[in-house]
Amino acid sequence: MPSSPIADKQPMAGRIPLLLIAMILVALIAYLQWPESKKEKSKFKREVPVKMTKVVLTEFVDSIEAVGTGRANEQVLLTSKYSNLISDVYFDDGQLVNKGDVLVKFNNQEELAKVSELEANLSESTAQLTRLAELLASKATSKSIVDQQTAKTKAIEAQLVSARAKVAELTIRAPFAGVLGFREVSRGSYINSGDIITSLDDLSVIKVDFFLPERLLTNVAIGQQVSAGNTAYRNEKFVGKITAIDSRIDASTRMVKVRANINNESLKLRPGMLLTISVLLNIEDTLQLPESAIIPIEEKHYVFTVNDGKAARKAIIIGRRHPGIVEVVSGLVAGESVVVEGALKLREGSDVKVLVPERMINKKEKTKDKNNNKESKNTIDKGA
Repeated sequence: MPSSPIADKQPMAGRIPLLLIAMILVALIAYLQWPESKKEKSKFKREVPVKMTKVVLTEFVDSIEAVGTGRANEQVLLTSKYSNLISDVYFDDGQLVNKGDVLVKFNNQEELAKVSELEANLSESTAQLTRLAELLASKATSKSIVDQQTAKTKAIEAQLVSARAKVAELTIRAPFAGVLGFREVSRGSYINSGDIITSLDDLSVIKVDFFLPERLLTNVAIGQQVSAGNTAYRNEKFVGKITAIDSRIDASTRMVKVRANINNESLKLRPGMLLTISVLLNIEDTLQLPESAIIPIEEKHYVFTVNDGKAARKAIIIGRRHPGIVEVVSGLVAGESVVVEGALKLREGSDVKVLVPERMINKKEKTKDKNNNKESKNTIDKGA
């Protein structure tokens, strides 16, 4: 038999109170648990780890950089004035020499013989002039004969000076102290006039010419300090001074040519090197911060400080820059701590956890390891 509609409605009606009771229980449990959950959430705080640094008052070196090519203080190519045979060579490649040191001698036998001949002629002519002068005193000869002998004697003297000069020119000497280049000749070789024997450079001072904008003309002066660097010596600077400023400005580039002398007693710098010149313009004490602590927003600059574990944003005014360093004009005082790492994650009022600087942690760990090593050594010694 088919079931009655009235019989189907009775079980459904009996379930409704059970559903209501279940919903009430769920709501009650949620209500009882809600304060506890809220309390637990209130205990959890999101702390942003940051590192701090202090604003320091230190020297800010205002400078400008330029590039130039170094050249020796004195440099010369030694050549021969005459075509001749080389009899002796007295130097090696790259040798250090003093002024006047003999480098090369040419065959000078013929010139020496000429000097000896002229010395003999001069001696005879001088003696003849003396006799004629005595005769003239007693009026036994005429003054014209004495004058002729005097002229002859002077001519021989001039020839002797010329011959001795040629003998001296056949000996090549160092015109100044310096470092020799490669030896281009050998003993017994014949060279022509103008052939290169070697090069000589005075490397005690390196000269470098560089250009600066005309607007800096009033900021540079003779005697001003400069420093030079080269890629061959990455961690070393060479100190020098400005020795000359060109009297003219280049009309096409609006640049002024400046020359500086760099002390090179160590002989590390060589002619032809590309040198980066840093011209010291001014030195003054200013507040400085690492560039990573600065947060630029539009045209303003900010830093974060920490007060009672909370981040506080401060507006500052910055000035000049160096690589990684910024000058602080206003907004901070010396010794004030600011966030240097993690600032980009901060907002006004953010909870902050200040980390111990890396270098301090490393130092403590090294000290701890050192102490542990000492204790281990003492234990081994006692056991022995």
